[in-house]
Amino acid sequence: MAFETRREILFVYSVRDANPNGDPLNANHPRMDEDSGQILASDVRVKRTVRDEWLRRGEAVFVDGETKTLANRVKELKEQFGVDSGKEILARCIDTRLFGSTFALGKESFSWTGPVQFKWARSFHRAKVEMIQGTAAFATKDESGQRSFRNEYLVPFCLLGVYGIANQYASATTGASAEDLDSLVRALWGGTNNLITRSKVGHASRLLLELEWKEEFCGSLGFMDEKVALRSPENLPLSEEDQYRLRRMEDCLLSLDGLLPALEAKGEFLKGLRVFWDGELPLICRDVRNEKALKVLEEVSGASLSLESE
Repeated sequence: MAFETRREILFVYSVRDANPNGDPLNANHPRMDEDSGQILASDVRVKRTVRDEWLRRGEAVFVDGETKTLANRVKELKEQFGVDSGKEILARCIDTRLFGSTFALGKESFSWTGPVQFKWARSFHRAKVEMIQGTAAFATKDESGQRSFRNEYLVPFCLLGVYGIANQYASATTGASAEDLDSLVRALWGGTNNLITRSKVGHASRLLLELEWKEEFCGSLGFMDEKVALRSPENLPLSEEDQYRLRRMEDCLLSLDGLLPALEAKGEFLKGLRVFWDGELPLICRDVRNEKALKVLEEVSGASLSLESE
């Protein structure tokens, strides 16, 4: 059954000594905004994290990350599910129910707009990219007396924000359910912590805020990632030099004050506020910190706050 209430998500995670999202067309250099100095990660990277976690948890996923043709993947799933059409396959897979798909194979062609959409992740501060050089495990030629060299890129530290929104109207087409949305939130949180490949180890989930609106509400708080700000431990603006020097959670505060005006304006339509927080990212709101800062959001919005853990 399709979900009936709109949701919005702010997800905050940190990356240390890793590559958040390499650009394959630029020697796998971390994606970044050259003008602002902010590190970027695409919505595709975010969805891949979620899909990988769903696969670990045994969920049926259409895009499984393996190298294969669409025809072969469809054949596999038709046999697995015992169905005959592409629509029946996509309806069985949680990623296509939530993220949508364009399907064109044989005589069957259709497009589903995914009810869940993510912005690109963007760091809350300027960050450095460093190139690390090392030697490869093997020489390029048998007669060579020296192994080849390798270059790789990493970001010493960055704190990124991701904004997502779930559109209840689009879910009527794909059949995405409230249970699917809950699975998405938990896979985003848990999957980020499970990014333990060589290039991704160093990722950590820090904060996730999920807003659930009442059925009659079809608006949004909008771009929640742009309504929070990183500040110094003394709650002062970070200079450009301070931003580049960030290396630990203790070096900063995440201010939630920018969320308050929108929550005050639209709080009457808010049904619930769910929070995942690792306890290590310092939070501040109206000069109170951490759990008390989250309580301010609850008081301002008038909605019941649920503080959860994975």
